[in-house]
Amino acid sequence: MSKPQTIGELKKAGYKVKSVKEEIRSNLIHLLREGKNIFPGIVGYDKTVIPELIHAVLSRHDFILLGLRGQAKTRILRSLVNLLDEEIPVIKDAPLNDNPFAPISRVAIDMVEKNGDQTEIRWLGREERYGEKLATPDVTVADLIGDIDPIKAATQKLHYADERVMHFGVIPRSNRGIFAINELPDLQPRIQVSLFNILEEKDFQIRGFNIRIPLDILVVFSANPEDYTNRGNIITPLKDRIDSQILTHYPLTIEDGMHITEQEAWQKRDAGDVPVPFYFKEIIESIAFQARASEFIDHKSGVSARLTISCLENLISTAERRAILHKEDKPFPRICDLYYLIPSITGKIELVYEGEQQGMATVAKVLIGRAIKSVFKNYFPDPLSKKDLPAYQPILAWFAGGHRIEISNDTPFKHYFDLLNSVPSLKEVALKHMKVNASDQFEVASAMEFVLEGLHQNSSLSKDWVESHVSYKDMMGSMLGKINWDKEE
Repeated sequence: MSKPQTIGELKKAGYKVKSVKEEIRSNLIHLLREGKNIFPGIVGYDKTVIPELIHAVLSRHDFILLGLRGQAKTRILRSLVNLLDEEIPVIKDAPLNDNPFAPISRVAIDMVEKNGDQTEIRWLGREERYGEKLATPDVTVADLIGDIDPIKAATQKLHYADERVMHFGVIPRSNRGIFAINELPDLQPRIQVSLFNILEEKDFQIRGFNIRIPLDILVVFSANPEDYTNRGNIITPLKDRIDSQILTHYPLTIEDGMHITEQEAWQKRDAGDVPVPFYFKEIIESIAFQARASEFIDHKSGVSARLTISCLENLISTAERRAILHKEDKPFPRICDLYYLIPSITGKIELVYEGEQQGMATVAKVLIGRAIKSVFKNYFPDPLSKKDLPAYQPILAWFAGGHRIEISNDTPFKHYFDLLNSVPSLKEVALKHMKVNASDQFEVASAMEFVLEGLHQNSSLSKDWVESHVSYKDMMGSMLGKINWDKEE
């Protein structure tokens, strides 16, 4: 059956117009009863943020998402479009998505007065009913609400007192839909004032026209608490008019963080998927958790989920580059590759004074080391425990005998594996505690290097880093060598 194309046909079809908030509420109730996922792709908010979002929608509230960067605020706002009807009828060629049964713009009103039930309508898809504006200090009232258009007045030979010279801003043009303002505190206070009527009286006024135009709209916002002091704030009367304030947060568990990273990162490369062992993904996620707890990081700024996404992508690229250069069939990550993730970290953290004294790259290395140490303890005995130390005795004794190994990100795999295999008991310790395929040398080699790095992070082995080369050696011998060197000095 074809859809109605005029107001008369729409009336005959018995179409009932709902307000946008009632429409969203009805569709949400339907999804809840069906047990469907209301916000697909949003991870870790099932018991915190999402119930509060549902309550706000059921209450027909305008609301704000308040949280640090990288907490999926914009994604949540954009996903609200899925709660709209697939299509709604609007008056064709009208500027404000006018309701066919109650037009609000002068253009639409004139069309209905002239053509009556023969007025043409069109069907507006849900994606067209979502509007968004990033708040910046240069945003004006004309951008958001509207102004007088002198060009329209001149070309159509209209007086400035004629309603048809009105230029409508982005919010009125989102009538009968959802409008989102991101980073609300960046709006100048005088611009925030222009939103008062839209939120409370549900209408707007342009310039000196003595006309208040009603709007049917859901207005939602996002803001970062850091912005309140660094760049601006939300003025109190506006906060009072926003019905619900919902706090977002970073993943509460490593598992949730890994799920988000896995979902968002680009992993499928030209040669197919690059295998990344589970413990590498745990280490990458732990870097973010360590950063959020670090004394070197500004906690008010936050550590975005984009850090771990970028790290995983760079880790895969590091393995991919090595495989291409050495013409190896299987790109596979190594522990030493993790230190090539520093560019993925340094641009996504803000340092406090103590961190600035250390330097961005040094702090990034510290975070990686702490992450490796925390994940190492999930798999291996504690090297600092007298009870567990014997498990590592053959390895440590070999290094105490004056041996050392030097590996790098660019070492061909055969040489890399042979070097690690030369350390007594290293392979046995790795296979005993890690669930790796013993017949896959790539997996075994990375697990073996994990043991060495874990011993270093637990102060049982020394490690030197020269350009791209890493050298593992005995901790005590390294300390004595340094003492002798100091004496010679």
